[in-house]
Amino acid sequence: MRIDKFLWCIRYYKTRSIATNACKKGHVKVNGLTAKPSRDIYITDKIELRKDQINYKLTVNEIPPNRVGAKLVDIYRIDTTPKEAFETKELLKYAKDYYRKKGTGRPTKKDRRDIDEYTDESE
Repeated sequence: MRIDKFLWCIRYYKTRSIATNACKKGHVKVNGLTAKPSRDIYITDKIELRKDQINYKLTVNEIPPNRVGAKLVDIYRIDTTPKEAFETKELLKYAKDYYRKKGTGRPTKKDRRDIDEYTDESE
């Protein structure tokens, strides 16, 4: 089975075209080598994929006949992603909450002082 179809079947990507684009961009590796979307995968292959700033590590258990339900995904893969990867994503989420989004208005007086203080230190 093709790698893009496999990742779609086990629900790592919502559509096959998204899975194909991830392979083309080099986010997917099979046995340590960057994989093209048409690369065939076999049982016991090790897959590494980067999605949402997390490096997932999978081992292929079996090849699914078609897209499977979320409860059946564990039959077809073993997830060996370290827990630290998910913890760093949590930290990134908290760090992003502190800053305002672009386009939410002018900087406040405190923001302006912080910016001025930062630029004065660098000079």
